[in-house]
Amino acid sequence: MSPLGVQLLADLHACDAAVLDDVEAVRAAMLEAARRAGATIVSECFHRFSPHGVSGVVVIAESHLAVHTWPEHGFAAVDLFTCADDLRSDHCIAWLVEAFGCGRHTTTRVERGRLPAP
Repeated sequence: MSPLGVQLLADLHACDAAVLDDVEAVRAAMLEAARRAGATIVSECFHRFSPHGVSGVVVIAESHLAVHTWPEHGFAAVDLFTCADDLRSDHCIAWLVEAFGCGRHTTTRVERGRLPAP
């Protein structure tokens, strides 16, 4: 049986600290990433922390896209969860790598909700 959803965990290293600390830049990048994935945007919420860092989520009809940034470390953690088979997750992550000026990244794929056979 196929899983109910797939979660992609992307660790983005050596990113542009100024971008990661700019809530409007992070918001714009995340919304564009959702669009490039072919997701249907439902809502979004972003917050800039003091003294630095941004967290945000884009709620999509297919589930969610979330980010947490540590500008002081040039690091962003991105989480894309989807229950849709046709979401272009590779386009989403590729755009964020570009938008955040990422030097290197890793992506881990986790299948969620693999139900036992009846």
